[in-house]
Amino acid sequence: MRVGFGLGSNLGDKPQNIREALRLIEARGLARLAAVSRIYRTPPWGDLDQGDFANACAIGDTTLTPYELLAAVKKIEADMGRAPTRRWGPRLIDVDILFLGDHAIDDPELTLPHKELFRRGFVLAPLAEIAPDLVLDGIAMRDALAAADATGVRPWSDE
Repeated sequence: MRVGFGLGSNLGDKPQNIREALRLIEARGLARLAAVSRIYRTPPWGDLDQGDFANACAIGDTTLTPYELLAAVKKIEADMGRAPTRRWGPRLIDVDILFLGDHAIDDPELTLPHKELFRRGFVLAPLAEIAPDLVLDGIAMRDALAAADATGVRPWSDE
């Protein structure tokens, strides 16, 4: 089943944190990745009093159920050292499940497709890079990106 991941980090070596999470997704059998975006530098969202983020997206195939996948990404976050913080606060790594096949779930533990996907330029830019024609909730990712606020979202460079 096709799965999309959104990854973010704004603590430590941000690009390396993204690369390590992607490595663990494959190494632990969560998904076989078919496409990975570039890493983007993005301004903070929600809680603006923190440093820029590194963000990326990946698409792959999985055999896990939605809740097995959720538990597995939370384990990756914990194993990489993610500590509890305030909502939208700084984090070493964040791995979100953006979509999983045609699953439509809306409960306190998991919402698929991700409920904030269409409001987040920092997710839409990397997702549209690797899957511009992907349609979620009737909207192609290239069109969703065109309609979103992607101010300050740009490919990462070691300036």
